[in-house]
Amino acid sequence: MIYDDISEVLLSEDEIKKIVERLGKQISRDYAGKNLLLVSILKGSVVFMADLMRAITVPCQINFMVVSSYGNKTENTTGAVKIEQDLDVNLEGFDVLLVEDILDSGRTLNYVKNVLLTRNPSSIRICTFLDKPERRVVDLKADYWGTDVPDEFVVGYGLDYAEKYRNLPFIGVLKREIYEEKEKMN
Repeated sequence: MIYDDISEVLLSEDEIKKIVERLGKQISRDYAGKNLLLVSILKGSVVFMADLMRAITVPCQINFMVVSSYGNKTENTTGAVKIEQDLDVNLEGFDVLLVEDILDSGRTLNYVKNVLLTRNPSSIRICTFLDKPERRVVDLKADYWGTDVPDEFVVGYGLDYAEKYRNLPFIGVLKREIYEEKEKMN
């Protein structure tokens, strides 16, 4: 049972819902009268994106990118980022909001933001559900964030370890023994 792999629940379903509602109100207020395009960085942000777009009350469009950096590891030690699936829309005239599950080192979002800036959007901002500011290695801050989390390996609500745990309805800390043994073997 995947619940047995969690050492602690950091955010319950109800807490997540309240955070998403707050972010939806902020974004709706700030983007009133603008041409909002939500860009989800797959796969981790898909659950958050689905809830967030329903909490936004202004017209918006959505699009998706697949970006890889972690693989089956708990951190991106190389700094390498690769766009595996790009957007299928011209960004000119859009107010882009990058939607991410967690802002950790900042490498991936910084890379994506810089790539998208070259495509001449009207504006570009970042919305992340979770923030780990103590892990940041690049100078990047989210314009909207749900909450800070401690420097633990968190899963659930779209966040994974080796493609597992995304379906948990809460944010939890993955037990260290789950990933330490596997990473020793890699």
